[in-house]
Amino acid sequence: MKVNPEYTSHNPGDVVYVFYRNPHTQDIANVQEAAVVNNPDNPGELAIFLYETYYPLTNEMAVYSSEADAISAYERYFGYE
Repeated sequence: MKVNPEYTSHNPGDVVYVFYRNPHTQDIANVQEAAVVNNPDNPGELAIFLYETYYPLTNEMAVYSSEADAISAYERYFGYE
């Protein structure tokens, strides 16, 4: 499943926006600002750094370059439109 086919267009240091589910309350999700970084576990790959955790940046991750785009997608996917 290709959610974000342009994920390779990101560079270390980019600020991006992702959907984040609260790990303690799974029915709560929101748009969160994150950073694109070099993956410390896999040199040569990128990761999303969010809440002190590295997540590998893959084409299955919904990553948005602007907060407005992320909010629009969030509303579309979660039915708030």
